[in-house]
Order: sequence, then C-alpha cells, then structure tokens
Amino acid sequence: MTAPPNLATSALMLILPLPLMVGGLVVGIGADRHARLMRRWTTGAAGIALVGAVLAAGTYFWGITGSKTFFAAPFPAIPGLMAASVDVNVLTVLMLLLVALVGLIVARYSSTYLDGDIHAGRFHRWLSLTLGSFLMLIAAGNIWGFLVFWVVTSLFLHQLLAFYRERPVAVLAARKKYLLHRIADASLFAALLLISRTLHTSQFSGIALALTKIHGTLPEPLQIASGLLVLSAVLKSAQFPFHGWLIQVMEAPTPVSALLHAGIIYTGAFLLLRMAPIMSQVRWTGDALIVMGLASLAITSLMMMTATNIKGSLAYSTCAQMGFMLMECGLGLYSLVLLHIVSHSVYKAHAFLASGSVVDHFRGPDLPRVVPSATTWKAIASLITAAPVVGGMAVVFGVPLRHQAPLIVMGSILTVAISQLLLQALNMDKIGVRGFLGTMIGLSALISMAYFGLDILFTKLLGPMLPTGQGLAGSFQDGLLGLIIAVFVGLLFVQQLLPRILHHPLGQAFYVHVYNDMYIDMVFTRLIQRFGPHDTAESLRAVRDDRLWELTS
Repeated sequence: MTAPPNLATSALMLILPLPLMVGGLVVGIGADRHARLMRRWTTGAAGIALVGAVLAAGTYFWGITGSKTFFAAPFPAIPGLMAASVDVNVLTVLMLLLVALVGLIVARYSSTYLDGDIHAGRFHRWLSLTLGSFLMLIAAGNIWGFLVFWVVTSLFLHQLLAFYRERPVAVLAARKKYLLHRIADASLFAALLLISRTLHTSQFSGIALALTKIHGTLPEPLQIASGLLVLSAVLKSAQFPFHGWLIQVMEAPTPVSALLHAGIIYTGAFLLLRMAPIMSQVRWTGDALIVMGLASLAITSLMMMTATNIKGSLAYSTCAQMGFMLMECGLGLYSLVLLHIVSHSVYKAHAFLASGSVVDHFRGPDLPRVVPSATTWKAIASLITAAPVVGGMAVVFGVPLRHQAPLIVMGSILTVAISQLLLQALNMDKIGVRGFLGTMIGLSALISMAYFGLDILFTKLLGPMLPTGQGLAGSFQDGLLGLIIAVFVGLLFVQQLLPRILHHPLGQAFYVHVYNDMYIDMVFTRLIQRFGPHDTAESLRAVRDDRLWELTS
C-alpha cells in the first residue's frame, strides 16, 4: 500500500535535511582529523537534499497539499510547544528546492576553495549543520519548531562567519551579527507566544483558519506580535542602520558569503511570508515595512556606489535588495516577494562565487567606448522611452495597473530599471548607436514580458495561500507610493550624474559621509568595544585601517 501523496511529500521534506545534520553532529566530531571524509559527506548529503527536494516538488505538484504532524505531546503553558510537523505548500516546496540547489553548489565550490586548509574539515562540518538546520526551518509546520531552527541556523552560521579567527574584522562582524540576531530571537519568541496564546494554535496552517473567526480589527496582542515580527525581520535582513555586519563578513570565506547572500539572508522575508495572514491585516506594520525598507534601499544603494571592492559592492546590493523585499511585503505583493527571492538568490550565488575572477573582465577585448557621464536629458529620454514599453507589456498580459496602486509602483520601478539598459545605448558614441538602441528596446520588451509573465505564474502557484493585503488607502499611503517612485527615479539620476556631482564640494563631502556608512556602524562598533571582549579594540583599528586603505587606494 502506497502512502498518500501529501504524506510522501511530508516524509521527503522531513528526511532530506537529516544526512546533513548527521554529518555535522556525528561524522563531524574531530572533523579536521578526517577532512576528506567530512568534505565528501557534506557534498553527498547536499546532493541527497537536492534529490529529495526535487522528488518532494514532484510529489507535491502531482498530489495533494497538506501538513503532517509526526509527533505531538501536550504542554499546557505554551500550546503546541512539544510537536514536530512539516508544512507542505508551494512556498515551502519552492524554498526547499532553491536552498538545496544553492547548498549543493556552495558545497561543491567549497571542496576546491578549502582544499589544503588545515581547518577544512571544521568548515565542512559547520556548513553541513547550517544547511541542514536551514532546510528544517523552511519545512517546519510548527511555529516553535520554526523558532528552534531559526536560532540554531544563526548559531551554526556564526561559526562559519568567524571561521578565520585570526582576522579581527571577521570576528568583529560575527559578534555584531550575533548580538543583533539574539535580539531578533527574543522578539520572535515574544511574537510567537502572543500568537499561540491568542489564536490557540501553534501551526502555521492553523493561523489563517483561526483568523477567519475574528471579525473587525485584530486584538491588541496580535497587533503587538505583528510589530515584533517586523523587528525580527528587519534585524535578520541586515537593514540600515543594522547593516554593518553584513558588509564586514566579507572577511569570511567566499562560499560562506554565497550561502549567506543567496539563502540565509532571506530568513526575515520568509518569516513575513509565513506570517502573511496576520501581517496583511495590520496596516501600520505594512507602512512600517515600506518606510524602513525604502530607507534602507535608498541609503545602501548610495553606499554601494561608493564601494571600492567587488564583494563590498555585492554586500551593499544585498542590503538594498532586502529592503526592496520588505517594501514589497509592506505593499502586500507577496507573490512578487517570492519571485524576487528566487531570482536574486540565483544571481547572487553566481555573483559571489565568480567574484574572484572579476579581474578577467579587464583582460578581455575592449567594449565599445562609453561616455563616462550622462546628461539629464538622456536620463529623461530613457525614462520616456521605457514607459510605453512597460505599459504595453502590462496591457498584453492583462495586469490591472489602473486598479491596483502597488502594481503601478512596481511598473514604475521596472521602467526605471529598463531605462538603465536604454542609457547604455544613449551614452555610446554615435557609431552604431541606432542599431544598439533598437536592440536595447527589444531586450527591454523581453524583460517586461518575463517580469509580468512570471508574476502571473507565481500568483497562480501561490493561489489563496498568501493574502493580497488590505490595500493602500489614505493620504499617508498615497504619499508613500509617490515617495517610492521618487526614490527610484532619484537613484537613477544620482547614479548617472555621479561624476558631475563629485566635482562639486558638497558632492565630495556627501561622498565621504556615505563612504563611511554615515558613521552609524562606527557608533555600534564602539558600543561593542565598550561592552564586548577586550580584543575588540584591535578589531576596531583593523576596520578603520581597512577603510583608510580602500579610500586612499
């Protein structure tokens, strides 16, 4: 007798992380003494996890969705505390597939990257534990199981970030992250306690059902819980002004950066997606996400323009993209958040793993010469040209831009992004500019088509699982939508006119302040120096010397 499809999917999702956990907890004992075995075990376990994720996706789309509780015991003080369950839905299945793929790539890359390192075994042990616990976090159907793996994933990752203990900057960054994540843990625990006691359920699948019994405004405990969830997500996502650690952990091995930026950094956004039934009914938390996400996006984008090394620039890019995702959550565009996670994960994994060969770009043949700075009219012309392309594709795909203000905002952001392509043609010399401009317009149409098509696909996949939000109504929300568009257009002009801006004394002063992260991270570093271990002073000097070296070189 074969198991029901939903049980088969649940069993696969439960089993696939286990080889990774066994590798770290059992095989990883004394890992440095048998580094080759530990490396092969981690790579093989990551491969098994990917095969399991593919099979789980196949059985899910072939069968019936549903959650499965494998173990449960009563615990009166906290409902559902003693339970182990797996939540089977399109969100968890796709995230498992994505993380398992990235995990195998990182494990394979690490085999070569750490070859010959005396602590390679220890590295693969913590990599195995980090991957396994993160996969369990994704599959968890019980909120307390989610919390457990939320914490242990962070603790295991800490060991990878501080892998090079002789590097003061790496140790300092790991300590910053450790402190901020413990605050996020406490915030999430308080939020889950309020949710479980108010709704009398500890299952993610039971939260939406319990909310249907509440009419009108949500009770105050749930509103407080939603605010605590926002705090947890912001801290986990390394949003400004808590972003400094994400930039400085570039001192960790490159595979760790790839795993962090292409997977674990999405934990905050994933939390908001799992709690979307609550978040969508508390309007002020959506406004808070928009404000904080937009502010972080704008500031870290400016910081990215001043970055002087490739990995630092990629790290600032991740901060900005995470701000973008939180803003999308605030707008209630949950299907676009999942699409954003998938696309950004694949791109960022490749970007970090290929960052060491960026110098090869400069060894290749010269590309067509580009004028170093754009004029204002060119930027305006690119926007005017991109707008009908995006609008036309929206009409073709039946996207209701007129009736949904958040979609108008996303269409405007897509217009700004496409105008960047058109500016490449407008900034070129006159030779071949017409043909190149035509190519860019065609490419822009394809990008718009792909964006709207994937949006429709992900919306259909998610179906009724994720709510659409309450909608944005009121003068304050209208002002937020206008501000979002203004920020993206402003960043376009700043990026294109940056060489001219730097010729002005005020522009030069602003550049220095932005390059130094507006001195926010420096204040946080000094607090750690005051209350942390004594060797943090050396770390602080290392950070200062590193920044000075980058600036002068």
